Amino acid sequence: MKTEDNLKSLEADALARDAADALASFRSEFHIPPHGDGEQVYLCGNSLGLQPRATRQALIDELDDWRDLAVEAHFRGKHPWMPYHNEVREHLAEVVGAQPAEVVAMNSLTVNLHLMMASFYRPTRERNAILIEKNPFPSDRYAIESQIRFHGFDPATALIELDADEPNGTISDAAIERAIGEHGARIALVLLPGVQYRTGQVFDLKAITQLAHAKGCVVGFDLAHSAGNVPVNLHDSGCDFAVWCSYKYLNSGPGAVAGCFVHERHARTDRPRFAGWWGHDQSTRFKMGPDFLPTPGADGWQLSNPPILALAPLRVSLEIFHRAGMSRLREKSIALTGYLEALIRMHLSDMIDIATPREPQRRGCQLSLRVKAGRDAGRALFDYLGERGIVGDWREPDTIRIAPTPLYNGHIDCLRLVQATRDWAVHAKS
Repeated sequence: MKTEDNLKSLEADALARDAADALASFRSEFHIPPHGDGEQVYLCGNSLGLQPRATRQALIDELDDWRDLAVEAHFRGKHPWMPYHNEVREHLAEVVGAQPAEVVAMNSLTVNLHLMMASFYRPTRERNAILIEKNPFPSDRYAIESQIRFHGFDPATALIELDADEPNGTISDAAIERAIGEHGARIALVLLPGVQYRTGQVFDLKAITQLAHAKGCVVGFDLAHSAGNVPVNLHDSGCDFAVWCSYKYLNSGPGAVAGCFVHERHARTDRPRFAGWWGHDQSTRFKMGPDFLPTPGADGWQLSNPPILALAPLRVSLEIFHRAGMSRLREKSIALTGYLEALIRMHLSDMIDIATPREPQRRGCQLSLRVKAGRDAGRALFDYLGERGIVGDWREPDTIRIAPTPLYNGHIDCLRLVQATRDWAVHAKS
């Protein structure tokens, strides 16, 4: 088949797949950034999700209530501010597979991580270690090391790093089991990602939790790249806590309010915590008493009253997730990422390696790509794609992260990426 005929055939197939997509209409609910006379091919929801069209009006509504009602908007606003965080609770619980009382939207991810470790990392002389993956997202490492030092221990001995044992930098289930089996007696906390940010590998939260709990370890997860990407079923996993941001797959804007999960068995825990007024029991909060009585559930870890202008975009996005449904989004994600993988292996295997696991259950939206010719060639490809309105993101030393997001990406976006990469290869050889 001639190249031109092949191209037309591929495009027809991609467009037909998109026409048959039951979730395709959700794309129209987002602003797709412009490029030239058209739109970007935006494949970067793993770094910053696109803006829902309804977000602007949601923010204007809150500004109008502030203008017209001032303090009375706490009680008489279109979405009263006093109980505002309850407006996101049900749909947030749906997204992360939790009971409503187990989740709360508050703070930023790393603040929530510190708050959780203040309660759930309680080291002793015999059991003071934290198990993490080697080369986690830097913010996690900084927070974890600082907590170890805060308690008077040395990260050189109290930080156990789980090294990759698979060819593309991923970690096998067997390696996790070995590490917990070997070090479990001295591990106070197992703290792993739901999805590893660089490779895109999905971890089995329930299996890890069972292994760690059997050794007496507390278990927490960073779901920065999981929430809104893959079903995590936090309640059923049995983990003790989890934290996440909402500016990636949850489309809530740069620096958006983050989320936190605390399993129901800790709803009335006597574990120490850093307390704040908004975490006090709601029935007596306004009596302004001197003694802190935490609200049962995740709400009890709140510090301050909720940031309304930050919660409004999250409310809008979660309503979209509620209508789309995580199960349907996951089904489309598997199909979409599988389609992109097949195109790459068919048309780009001579120049591109895929670091992300091949098994659908071990990955989410993201494929992590490496150019075989090395770092400089990879960076050149990344820049070439950007100039042509195809947006992924770059992670040193040599990884291009591409995330076809099911709420607003389609098969044609994946094909455009592959076509542009082939064009770059031809251009680079000429």
